[in-house]
Amino acid sequence: MSDTELTVTLSGGSTADARAVVRALEPAFGSARELPADQNATVHTATFDSSAADGPAAAAQGTADPLSAPVTVTVQGTPQAVEKASSTLARTFATHDQGSASGDQERERQLILEP
Repeated sequence: MSDTELTVTLSGGSTADARAVVRALEPAFGSARELPADQNATVHTATFDSSAADGPAAAAQGTADPLSAPVTVTVQGTPQAVEKASSTLARTFATHDQGSASGDQERERQLILEP
């Protein structure tokens, strides 16, 4: 992972739920490199160029399609990008923080998003 990349891993829910989560992050990070598309996948991954995370925070309350089921989301990248992604998701969905891990220059946080 480069120092300007935010990786988002999603499990649970449907492909449409994964797309809704990725789209909720776009106001803060710009477009993902690719939207989740495989209808048979049980885990979806999206990456963003997190250099946009150095800019202003996303708008107060995001809007997104409602989730059909709980989605477990793991965000991994620079501490600033992970914090911005976590706060963006918390403004958009009912979110339960499941913990985080930090390295020298990288952080990982797991969230559960409720429908």
